[in-house]
Amino acid sequence: MSNRRVVITGVGMVSPVGNSPQEFWGAVCAGESGIAPIRQFDVSQYGVRIAGEVKDFDPTVWVDQKVARRCDRFVQFALAATKMALADATLEITDGNRDRVGVLIGSGVGGMRTWEEQHEILLKRGPSRVSPFLVPMMIVDMASGMVAIQTGARGPNIAITSACATAGHAIGEAAETIRRDAVDVMVAGGAEAAITPTAMAGFTSAKALSTRNDDPHRACRPFDRDRDGFVVGEGSTVVVLEELSHAQRRGAKLWGELLGYGATADAYHVTAPDPQGGGARLAMEAALQDAGLEPADIDYVNAHAPGTPAGDAGEALALAEVFADPVPISSTKPIHAHQLGATSATELIVGLLAIRENLIPHTLNCDNIDEAVPESLDIVRGQPRRAQINVVMSNSFGFGGHNAVLIVSGAE
Repeated sequence: MSNRRVVITGVGMVSPVGNSPQEFWGAVCAGESGIAPIRQFDVSQYGVRIAGEVKDFDPTVWVDQKVARRCDRFVQFALAATKMALADATLEITDGNRDRVGVLIGSGVGGMRTWEEQHEILLKRGPSRVSPFLVPMMIVDMASGMVAIQTGARGPNIAITSACATAGHAIGEAAETIRRDAVDVMVAGGAEAAITPTAMAGFTSAKALSTRNDDPHRACRPFDRDRDGFVVGEGSTVVVLEELSHAQRRGAKLWGELLGYGATADAYHVTAPDPQGGGARLAMEAALQDAGLEPADIDYVNAHAPGTPAGDAGEALALAEVFADPVPISSTKPIHAHQLGATSATELIVGLLAIRENLIPHTLNCDNIDEAVPESLDIVRGQPRRAQINVVMSNSFGFGGHNAVLIVSGAE
């Protein structure tokens, strides 16, 4: 077993409630939701007309105009978050270190906007007018690819797609790449821009989304008895992972340490989770084992809890099985919405900031806990809670039964 320890030295974020970790955390603590009516296209014929859109984002702040034009929105988000994270880590990628820096950024959906735009051109103007950049703009691996091109990172360059567990798997597998000494640094996370006509129509037809169009801030209701579905969000969160001694040698500040990673499958259904939470429980147990910890060592759990009736109930049962003694639990998706392939990384940052500030965010809109949620669970609601936080577990579970659990500790 490798004794190479993995720490987080940089964070970058583009989200529905701020385009920096500082803005984001302010909204989380204040309980300010980024969910609002969709502005990117006409939704008058849609059954669901709300989402968590990124606001005030200009890709040319981060890359030149020519590059921005040749990138789908999800890749633009990833480039911005990466450059933020590298600046935060004060890490320069040079000829001397580029071979030991890798990239692993995933997306659940990829370039849906590009696909839609070019398909419309195909139908209206014919195949000869389809852009030669269609494929490289829409494929999921292009976030990782463009980050390497823009930064010069020449280590392993990989993309993962596992629906809403994508960024959790990306960060976990990136850490494993460092642990096996393939690299010293990994740029890892997720990016998503799936608030598009086709994607929203598909999610709506699947009956997966909340239909509270007239009350968007209260639409996402994790663990609440009146929850009726999740709310789609977009954005990107990227972290810089480093081998501990490498970070120490260059005097890097530390956000925290990645202690454990667990990955399992429900092996149950294409969209519905295991109603008993079996796969989720195994993933949490695997992460604890990887970290060498017991359930009692966890001070806070950021639950996946997207506000779907089946998803919240199954995870609640799994949490009750893993944690015999109550541990504070909350879901922050009512703030930043469900960013699909990016959400695991965003929620990991919630955990790191909770440790830094000794403050547990509350579960917005959880007014009446569903009777299906075991009474033993300590759901933090009403307002944030002050507590000594040293170790956090972050859960992410995706369509197809993909489960990813990460455990982090503070910088000490």
